[in-house]
Amino acid sequence: MRPGTTYNLEVNAKIPQRLIRLEELANNLWYSWDIMPTRALFSRLDPALWNMVGHSPKALLKRIDERRLTDAAEDKVFLNSYNRVLSAYDSYHEAPTPRDAAELPLAQSDLVAYFCFEFGFHESLPIYSGGLGILAGDHCKAASDLRLPFVGVGLLYRQGYFFQTIDSHGNQRAEYVDSDFDDLPILPVPREDGSELKIAVELAGRQVTAKVWQVRAGCVTLYLLDTDLEENNPQDRNIAHQLYGGDRSTRIEQEIVLGVGGVRALAALGLKPAVWHINEGHAAFLILERLRNLMQQGLDFASALEAVAVNTVFTTHTAVPAGHDYFSTQMLLHYFQHWCRELRIPGEQLLALGLGTGATEFNMTTLAVRGSRFHNGVSKIHGEVSAQMLGDLWPQIPPEENPITSITNGVHVPTFLSPEWADVFDHFLGYGWSQRLGDQSCWDQISEVPDHVFWSTRQHLKSQLLHLVCYRLREQNTRNQGSEAHLDRLLRLCNPESPRVLIIGFGRRFATYKRATLLFENLDWLRQLLGDPLRPVLFLFAGKAHPADVPGQDMIRRVMQVAQMPEFEGKILMVEGYDLRLARRMVSGVDVWLNNPVYPLEASGTSGMKAAINGVVNLSVLDGWWGEGYDGTNGWAIKPTAAGLDEATRNREEARTLYEILQDHVIPLYYKLESVGYSPEWVKLAKRSIASLMPRFNSARMVGEYVAKSYLPAARQGRRYAENQFEVARSIAAWKARVRQAWPGVTIRRLNAPQQRIQYGDLVHIETAVRLNGLNAEDVAVELLLSRVDESDKGEPVHHRFVSQGVDATGEHRFSLDLTPVLCGRLDYRIRIYPWHELLTHPFELGLMIWV
Repeated sequence: MRPGTTYNLEVNAKIPQRLIRLEELANNLWYSWDIMPTRALFSRLDPALWNMVGHSPKALLKRIDERRLTDAAEDKVFLNSYNRVLSAYDSYHEAPTPRDAAELPLAQSDLVAYFCFEFGFHESLPIYSGGLGILAGDHCKAASDLRLPFVGVGLLYRQGYFFQTIDSHGNQRAEYVDSDFDDLPILPVPREDGSELKIAVELAGRQVTAKVWQVRAGCVTLYLLDTDLEENNPQDRNIAHQLYGGDRSTRIEQEIVLGVGGVRALAALGLKPAVWHINEGHAAFLILERLRNLMQQGLDFASALEAVAVNTVFTTHTAVPAGHDYFSTQMLLHYFQHWCRELRIPGEQLLALGLGTGATEFNMTTLAVRGSRFHNGVSKIHGEVSAQMLGDLWPQIPPEENPITSITNGVHVPTFLSPEWADVFDHFLGYGWSQRLGDQSCWDQISEVPDHVFWSTRQHLKSQLLHLVCYRLREQNTRNQGSEAHLDRLLRLCNPESPRVLIIGFGRRFATYKRATLLFENLDWLRQLLGDPLRPVLFLFAGKAHPADVPGQDMIRRVMQVAQMPEFEGKILMVEGYDLRLARRMVSGVDVWLNNPVYPLEASGTSGMKAAINGVVNLSVLDGWWGEGYDGTNGWAIKPTAAGLDEATRNREEARTLYEILQDHVIPLYYKLESVGYSPEWVKLAKRSIASLMPRFNSARMVGEYVAKSYLPAARQGRRYAENQFEVARSIAAWKARVRQAWPGVTIRRLNAPQQRIQYGDLVHIETAVRLNGLNAEDVAVELLLSRVDESDKGEPVHHRFVSQGVDATGEHRFSLDLTPVLCGRLDYRIRIYPWHELLTHPFELGLMIWV
């Protein structure tokens, strides 16, 4: 130990004028998706330092030796690369609106504000934990590519999510490290007077200050709120300390800062979003802040709620009720009693926004649904699951018809497609392929890539993966005081120089429903699968379990336990520190991507999409996105077992399917070698994976779908409801109140006897009598749904609207329909009535319906 006081001093190099725009490049996350040239440029300045600073361009420029910069300024090769990168950067930011975006009629004034708890752009900005954050980052990147008017809003975490290490016994260690904000690609937002922009949020009788930072991500700006400020007390400084850390009080305070503070930050910036997108329920408190703003302008509570909800979009990513955020009603009132006092509303009225039928806790998902009119899950299966799970919010509406829809996730191709594939596509598909991501005819040309070129590209990517795996495992082994001899045994199949081994990858969060250990259900069968020295197989596992998730950590221990058995040593590897860098290497470098969640708990599962676009073949349970992506020719599917089986039986049967697919299809096909040294049939399958999945599961398609289905109609409805001092919002609120009051007394009955058989072309006359209990005939729709009885050709029912015939002597309204079926065969029909207004966003948003 050295005597005396140690003082820290950082000396930053002066950037030569010829390289001055390196700072601009380092402060724009465009470097995370320009398919490597920018990151490669910074890496060339000092490769060792580049790895040491976690691939952060900004941190590298702060620590690099000035001599390296002056040498680079005189290096013609480096300058040539630098100028090419600048040309690409300028072209991207100055380019006109791309063709795909030009077809999306969203005006530049229709600003979309996208709120999310985490954002995963690149490992140099560690404010993400997993799939939700990566999806949010991809959403922002695609919005930038499409030149949408778009801003993101999130929290700036001092420690972010934890860094993972795993000891020799398989115990996960969570290490939290403070980020130096000067090292991150962020800048404080200045006010007009040059001071830093800060906003205030009330938290249970005290005021918390949040500083607003900005992140440039291509053409999009992300605003982040930071509470680690001297003017806050120690407790409040720690609000945004850790992502998914702390107790329930920390969580609700984080969500208040995000939702309420985010709205205030945008207002302070002078931004007026036309659309508000809540990506998962964490940000739903923005609804309350927007309500407060409108009520202060003179709107009553119900009218303000209509005005807020009509241009709010909510995306849920959770497939189980336990995954939603819940807070006690006492906690809600503790934090929002000032809100109720200010707006002069009872606490029960606030609580009603987040309480479902029979619920005793405030549910953030319920608040998000009630405060929005556009709601979606993130795959077709997940949309159906969410419609069932949230069905009580529309109690009289069949789940398949309630307002929950689906927009299937997609991945940002420039971020996750390896540069090697980009070069191959440039050569064989033409340089415009990146502008034709949704064009199936473009991707059908993948078959024209010569098999040997395709195979050599795949082998090169495997080699890159194995280099990183070897590096990580050496570090892991050294820290755990393992021997070199033991390390050699672990890495015996990890030969980057000859990456011929079949590699099957499993990389994701270690949550119990994802069943990382399903592979170990029958170790005798697994031993047989991995025991052939002529057909070696390597399983690579990577992923984190939340520090509070003990069962998830037990799964990591189980993987390590099996991996250390003599017969599996070197054939099953658990790689620690799963992050975006390792994820990019895995999804491009393995041969097979394994995913075996419990059906139907996988909301989407974008890692398999990232693998598919890189020529990796998926082997997955038919859940989430794979339920749409699998077509029988582009991978393998594990069909979920019948509903109702106990957990042990389900795991046993689905594991058997997994073993059978591995034994009968995966391993034999991969090792069906010909004289060329590889399996042409495997190459054909991998090509089919790219061709069939790239056009459908990219984020440009996803964001385009959000624009068409949600953003554009939300912006239109928002303008319509706000016109003439919110005249429509007031009118709809009053109409809904009248309908809800009258609805318990509404009845409908059929008047004439049903006919059993007619000839094609004949007319069926149907009459109903409706007691409207004070409503008008134009306040309701009486409807007949006609469908086939034959299940094989049932399809969607055909809707026929009844016509009002006035009021009879008893005071009942008569509605009639003259039906001439255009279908033959056995048909069935049903009759129903529901409230109807031409200005509703969704016809069933009131959740009211009566059937005859």
